[in-house]
Amino acid sequence: MNTALAGFFDLKGQNHEELFAGVKQAWEVLPRIGEYLKKNLKNGSKAKLIGSPVIGENVYLGEGTLVEPGVYIRGPAWIGKNCEIRHGAYIRENVVAGDGCVLGNSCEFKNCVLLGGAHVSHFSYVGDSIVGREVNLGAGVILSNYRLDGQAIRVRVAGTLVETGLRKFGAMVGDRASVGCNAVINPGSLIAKGAKILPGTIWSGAK
Repeated sequence: MNTALAGFFDLKGQNHEELFAGVKQAWEVLPRIGEYLKKNLKNGSKAKLIGSPVIGENVYLGEGTLVEPGVYIRGPAWIGKNCEIRHGAYIRENVVAGDGCVLGNSCEFKNCVLLGGAHVSHFSYVGDSIVGREVNLGAGVILSNYRLDGQAIRVRVAGTLVETGLRKFGAMVGDRASVGCNAVINPGSLIAKGAKILPGTIWSGAK
């Protein structure tokens, strides 16, 4: 598997070129998100707010984005155009979402990137991960980001374990992949473009 960004994601037109510049392995983006937002976060959100969602100071919401009641965006966060942020979504620190994403009901997001058209619609956790273009995570999908033994996370590449140096790393979910309802994706998982993971799967990641 090609573990460079291009092996998982088409970044053309994603409008966050600096975040991805110079990255050799895809997971190297994850520790850069916070500093990128600190340096580049826009002002002047243009979203439509319904009711009284709670939105922190360091949050940018693009034109045409809809934010429903019960949403809490702590930030820093940069959400693109024409997204849906549904009731009960909890968006924590260091979240970047491209245009046309769904950040759904009772979902939690932390230190992650969602590329354009990604849908995380119901009852999911996305931590320390990149979710590719037009990916669909079914209801209850968990991208787990921390080993129970607390060790640094490794990935398996061509049968060889590779050290990432990260203690928190969920998954790289390639463009147009689909993950079925209630699947658990364990730390250090590399999911190819267009992959299909069946509902209820316990995806092992690396060990």
